[in-house]
Amino acid sequence: QVQLVESGGGLVQAGGSLRLSCAASRRTPSSYAVGWFRQAPGKEREFVAAISWTGTITRYANSVKGRFTISRDNAKNTGNLQMNSLKPEDTAVYYCAARAGSSWLRMEDIDEYNYWGQGTQVTVSS
Repeated sequence: QVQLVESGGGLVQAGGSLRLSCAASRRTPSSYAVGWFRQAPGKEREFVAAISWTGTITRYANSVKGRFTISRDNAKNTGNLQMNSLKPEDTAVYYCAARAGSSWLRMEDIDEYNYWGQGTQVTVSS
């Protein structure tokens, strides 16, 4: 069973930056896409960003394009989400997820993901 552990959340003022990290351990698939999702209180979990196994294909929600950057380091089994120009509406619990396989199709689809982390809280104050 793959284990995903997020870190890097916290409290930041609007306009600030945070960098989230996701470490995969135990029985990681030979290849997998990494996605970031978030869930605000009273709302459904939503897609934020995703990156293919090779790192050459990325996808972003419209709400974060130009502000967030997703990356990965396969040698270390880690994924990162650099979040700049944060807004109060970015406040949510952020989840890292992994989907086995090398496909880059449907990376925005929450139902495609097999493994999930426990989440890390991001709070942006105005």
